[in-house]
Amino acid sequence: MTETTTSRAFTPSANVAFLKESATIAVSARARALKAQGRKVIDLGAGEPDFDTPEFIRRAGQRAIDAGATKYTATEGIMPLREAIASQTSARWKGAPITAGEVVVSSGSKQSLFNACFTLFGEGDEVLIPTPSWTSYYEMVALSRATAVPVMGDATRGLKVTAALLEASATARTRGLMLNSPCNPTGAVYSADELRDILDLADERDWWVLSDEIYRRISYTGPPASVLDLAPRRDRLIVIDGVAKAYAMTGWRIGWAVSPKAVSAAMGALQSHTTSNAAAVSQHAALAALTDTAAAETAITKMVAEFQGRRDAVVREMRAAPGLEFVFPEGAFYLYARVATPRGGDGTAFAAALLEQREIAVVPGAAFFTPDWVRVSYAAPREQVIAGVRAMVELYASFAG
Repeated sequence: MTETTTSRAFTPSANVAFLKESATIAVSARARALKAQGRKVIDLGAGEPDFDTPEFIRRAGQRAIDAGATKYTATEGIMPLREAIASQTSARWKGAPITAGEVVVSSGSKQSLFNACFTLFGEGDEVLIPTPSWTSYYEMVALSRATAVPVMGDATRGLKVTAALLEASATARTRGLMLNSPCNPTGAVYSADELRDILDLADERDWWVLSDEIYRRISYTGPPASVLDLAPRRDRLIVIDGVAKAYAMTGWRIGWAVSPKAVSAAMGALQSHTTSNAAAVSQHAALAALTDTAAAETAITKMVAEFQGRRDAVVREMRAAPGLEFVFPEGAFYLYARVATPRGGDGTAFAAALLEQREIAVVPGAAFFTPDWVRVSYAAPREQVIAGVRAMVELYASFAG
């Protein structure tokens, strides 16, 4: 019998056929490919701190390995870590203490967000997403077979949404909304009053609120408000956080969701059939990050101070370009700029020209449903950040005339 060598066409299932590759990951991949060709690319597309994980956390991970933390753990995470998370969140909540049973530890906050969407939403549901927002929110909602409803932020408010804007986009099928403050991609931070108005509306309409607070510790105007500080109650509230950004632990892949106990049980059951537990050694490292508070505060304060210095330098460079609009970043480590011009095209064309002509990688705003913009990450050495932003300003000036 002769064996055929003709390959059969692959057709992805309806579950994933609509998905697009993460634009942020794609930009970093293209930058790495150009570097491999010998080009001196400055990557300002990355969404992770350029600092090493603090030494006290790394040592805790090493001790955990030596102590045998190399086996499966409970699906929802080791109890000491869940207790530490519960204690930390309870300090911000005015009601009954949050318990470890209301915490599910996952392989990064991205998985926690996905678990929440997949558990809470389904076909026929609509979920409001302030826009621009992190690209994966829209895809996660779609994977849950619900409909993501972009709600465009107010340009006069740093592209943040208001309760009125959310209400105007709501329908009888609205079941929830996503919040993120400080924001990716803009660096904007919601004030306590802004968040309170949104939470009051959600409570009135009986919406689920998913609050992604992964950047909360990276703020330049004092500690930003958490929804736990302001929500009238917690029975429709899911708070997602993790150690990736504030503790420079992106590769350790530890995030968590804090939610009502019934929701946590459902998310734990879902996770038991997908990834099971997060890496044991990473959980022990995260435990050290949360419980050695003196060392953690020293490390975070130093890192945030450096980010703020870079932010200030970036803003000075941006203000040197007449007509170049940007959101003043009060948190996270991103600057969002409107670069579209008649001669230069939209943000996608601008980002392509910046990479190919000036060897600077940024993320096109189309990834965040705002095609005239680009996202610049200043999570890179300061001299690279300044050089990259200067090149961007020069390119914009050449297009804008």
